[in-house]
Amino acid sequence: MLRQTSLGTVGLTIGSILTVIGFIAYFSDQPTLNLIGFFYGIPLLLGGLALKSAELVPTPYSEPTSPEVLALREQQATETQNQVRKDITRYRYGQEAHLDTSLSFLGLSPTDEERPVLIGLRETAIDGSYALVLEFDSPLITLETWQKKQEKLDRFFGEAVHVKLAQPAEEQIEVTVIAAPVAAAQS
Repeated sequence: MLRQTSLGTVGLTIGSILTVIGFIAYFSDQPTLNLIGFFYGIPLLLGGLALKSAELVPTPYSEPTSPEVLALREQQATETQNQVRKDITRYRYGQEAHLDTSLSFLGLSPTDEERPVLIGLRETAIDGSYALVLEFDSPLITLETWQKKQEKLDRFFGEAVHVKLAQPAEEQIEVTVIAAPVAAAQS
């Protein structure tokens, strides 16, 4: 639950309440409440503003995850798949975009303007295997460029997965990270 809570909003709300209480206490000659409002309220308010300005909202699910896929996730999801899913579905601070450093490492983000933007994710089953689908808006990086990075993508997400690329619509790229079944991985 804490992952889905904006710390900036919490700081703004509590800071605003304490600051208002401090001003009311100041004008009604109540020094104790006045100190609480000014010494705690204003710093919390400013901290909330700072967090809000550096906030990156969670990536939304494009469709709900079925109970069958949740069961597959529990059985088959790799550590990397879980880490990526958890990282992109929580509030982040001080980053410009989800997976920005990963895209730079993979050579898919030459500049901030060209960087593909993660717009959604979904979880699904493909041939009985758990799959995490990352949906990117990629107007300046073509599918061919993504395909040239296929080997890097496979290495980046780990040995226990296979990465498939697709272009469901113009300027959109789907990166599907499919867990390799244990039996197939040992063959």
